Amino acid sequence: MSASDVSADSVDAILERAAARGREQGVPYAGLITPAEAWRLSEAHAASIVDVRTRPEWELVGRIPESVLVEWRRYGETAPNAEFAAELAARFEPEDTLLFLCRSAVRSHHAAEIATRAGFSKSFNILEGFEGEIDSDQQRGRLAGWRKAGLPWIQS
Repeated sequence: MSASDVSADSVDAILERAAARGREQGVPYAGLITPAEAWRLSEAHAASIVDVRTRPEWELVGRIPESVLVEWRRYGETAPNAEFAAELAARFEPEDTLLFLCRSAVRSHHAAEIATRAGFSKSFNILEGFEGEIDSDQQRGRLAGWRKAGLPWIQS
C-alpha cells in the first residue's frame, strides 16, 4: 500500500487493519500500525504519536512533528522508566488512541503493552520504528522505518 492509498483511507479502516495485524501476531495491545498509517491518523487528529526513545535520540536523531516524548528508558539507564504510565496519564486520557514509536519498534512494543495494562486500551505499536533494523553495513535507516518511508520529520 502506498502513502497515497493511506491518505484516502478512513481512520476506521486503518485502525481495523492495525487491529487485524495485532491479532495475527498475538500482541497484547490494540494492534500494529505502519508508519504511513500512523502519519495519516496523526494528520487526521485521530491519534497521538508517543515517541518513547531517549531525549537525546529525539533531539539529535530527529522527531516527528507534533509527537510527544515520553521516554521508555531514560538515557544512561538500564531499567524502564518507572514513571512511564504516570507520565502517559498526565498527558492523555485512557480513551485516547496512542501510537508508540521508538528506533526499531522494540521499545515501543513494550510501551504499548504497559500502556494497555495501565488502562490505555487503544495503544498501537508503530512497525519498523523511526530508523528500522540494522542493515549488513551495521547502519539504520536504509531498510525500513519512518524516515525510509519519506514521512515528515524534523531535527533539532
